[in-house]
Amino acid sequence: MIAATSDNPLELVKAYVASGIFPGASFAIVNGQAIEKYVIGYECLRPEPVLLQTDMSYDLASVSKVVGTGTVMIDLVLSGQVELDALLIDYYPDFKGPGSTTLTIRQLLTHTSGIDPFIENRHNLAYDELRAALNQVTVTSDKTFHYTDVNFILLGFMLEEIYGQDLADILQDRVFKPFNMHHTSFVAPDKTVATAWNLPKGLVHDPKAQVLGRHTGSAGLFSDLDDLIAFSQAYFANPVYLSLLKDYAKANKARSLAWDLVGLETSAESSKKQVGQWLMHTGYTGTFILLNLKTQQAVIFLSNRVHLRDERKQWIADRNVLIQAFLKMMKTIS
Repeated sequence: MIAATSDNPLELVKAYVASGIFPGASFAIVNGQAIEKYVIGYECLRPEPVLLQTDMSYDLASVSKVVGTGTVMIDLVLSGQVELDALLIDYYPDFKGPGSTTLTIRQLLTHTSGIDPFIENRHNLAYDELRAALNQVTVTSDKTFHYTDVNFILLGFMLEEIYGQDLADILQDRVFKPFNMHHTSFVAPDKTVATAWNLPKGLVHDPKAQVLGRHTGSAGLFSDLDDLIAFSQAYFANPVYLSLLKDYAKANKARSLAWDLVGLETSAESSKKQVGQWLMHTGYTGTFILLNLKTQQAVIFLSNRVHLRDERKQWIADRNVLIQAFLKMMKTIS
């Protein structure tokens, strides 16, 4: 078990719950074959507090990018079925936005696309209207790192074009089934925490995912600790994924395919050109996943930090402290 000292992540999580940063959290520590799972705090605080149970599912938010679309794309690229520097329109000709003839798969996977994600009146668009607008976004000449959901939404559309299936079915066939993930879906299971107190339980938090549903490449998945442990173990079992431990971005910030690369004293915001040994992705709702493919270690963290309020700037700072605490601890037990 994790030693209960004031500078370890377990104590930090307890402190975060006590100070209201999130109602509760479910997290797992994977160290080779040793797995420890923790459940701390509450699943909701309104209309009345309810203690968090084991085996609860969470809205993954952008962790969906790597659990779903990103993994399918990585498999296609590493197997040579998709050319990393090919144009998106070679695989998905419906994308016709200004600059479409310059947009590559590499740029989408590393968030160096130069896409301007602005869509006028986006929150009032129905599915067909939003999809049409996404197919017309502008690709600028700025190829520095700028994170945007649109990159992975377009990759999801591309996968639907390649396979002739809805994205939800593609992910089920190519990730969830082979990885032995039985509770991961765009449909929230019964045992799902309330993401935000004023949203119907089980409704995805991300506005674009609310509209795009089973076609969303950037967010929208619900999952639990056991499935994400299985996901991490599938990555560990396949040595081809070791190819991800390098900078694919060729830009101002080191990025792997779909994943960020972090290490001790680095973060998603500060790593710049440093290539860390941990794959990482975070999610807006208070989720993150860390994988070390060499040491076969993982940290899976699930919370609903937007339950009562959304203090994103403070959460990023608090999250970075927590991630560093986990990384330091993992180094001591590797």
